[in-house]
Amino acid sequence: MDRRIEEYIFDHLGPESSVLNELYRYTNLNVPYPGMISGHEQGRLLSMISHMVSPGRILEIGAYTGYSAICLAEGLIAGGRLHTIEQDDERAEIASTFFEKAGVTDRITLHVGDALEMIPQFDIVFDLVFIDAAKKQYLDYYHAIFDKVKQGGYILVDNILWYGKVADPQIRDETTDKLRDFNDFVSKDERIKKAIIQNRDGLFILRKK
Repeated sequence: MDRRIEEYIFDHLGPESSVLNELYRYTNLNVPYPGMISGHEQGRLLSMISHMVSPGRILEIGAYTGYSAICLAEGLIAGGRLHTIEQDDERAEIASTFFEKAGVTDRITLHVGDALEMIPQFDIVFDLVFIDAAKKQYLDYYHAIFDKVKQGGYILVDNILWYGKVADPQIRDETTDKLRDFNDFVSKDERIKKAIIQNRDGLFILRKK
């Protein structure tokens, strides 16, 4: 994105909360691949979508350091709960620390392990799911969670444009090809309604019919 436009967006979003700002700075200074964090622009979008859906149960696949979970939890109804899964122990520990700082530990359950092994164990119907984990496994995640999403529920999928690589037929690598396969499958899936937001790296918004 043009830097001027990005600065304009940030100027008009208002400031981050002190905890989210601290988390963003900590992640960028101390955690590998800090570009994976949602950040202020996407965080406000996730929060807004969550408020619009008013979910009682949210599932997040890929907590990273917890930024997106904190934002999604802002829209939970009273008594609602967000379940987030992170495979990396160190990232999960950071997320847990910042959940406590943000005062959301009563609304977020952090699971550490392989999402594809854990999802079948959930006896929960989710109102909202956010997929933002291993890109090569997106289609596997989608199949795993689909029957656990209520009718009329939403699935958000991050990074579907993959730095524009999915639109360039000259680019052939495993991750890009797997994301193309996912996007192609979803585009033909008649069980959902769909929209794409070209926010950061692309966000699929899917509604289960």
